[in-house]
Amino acid sequence: MRRVRFFVASSLDGYIARTDGSIGWLFHDADYGYAAFYATVDTVVMGRATYELALALGPYPFSGKKAYVFSKSRAGTRDERAEFVAGDVPAFVAGLRAQPGRDIWLVGGAKLAREFLAADLIDEYIVSIHPVLLGAGIPLFPVNGRETVLRFEGARTFPSGLVQLRYERGDRG
Repeated sequence: MRRVRFFVASSLDGYIARTDGSIGWLFHDADYGYAAFYATVDTVVMGRATYELALALGPYPFSGKKAYVFSKSRAGTRDERAEFVAGDVPAFVAGLRAQPGRDIWLVGGAKLAREFLAADLIDEYIVSIHPVLLGAGIPLFPVNGRETVLRFEGARTFPSGLVQLRYERGDRG
């Protein structure tokens, strides 16, 4: 069965973006395992704000991948890059998992990640922690009212000071 993987960057103080949604503080000096990760997924799932940010940053970064964007206002439509969906997130993810293919990347953003977390839909967490303190912003893990146990699988350090942590979903029992 296909797995949902959350490959995400965070500041050291736990933010994925500044309060205004900007991400200019992210390091772009190295690959940090992105290409190898990207080759393992064929589907990306994101929220509307993340999709719009991706379009604004330059060339569309998810070419060649099936893309689903959760958006209440555009649900049931599509453009040349993505299909817009809404509704029951767990049911939608169950449908994706049942299809043949490679893994599924939960790209973000915070609202959609909260729904995935609350429904225990994430199988693997890969968190790249940048040595930057933003002081405020959009939290990596928004409050979802649910405790989640994870199993540590490894860490990589890079000369830039970036640390990449990898966790799998822990035992539910």
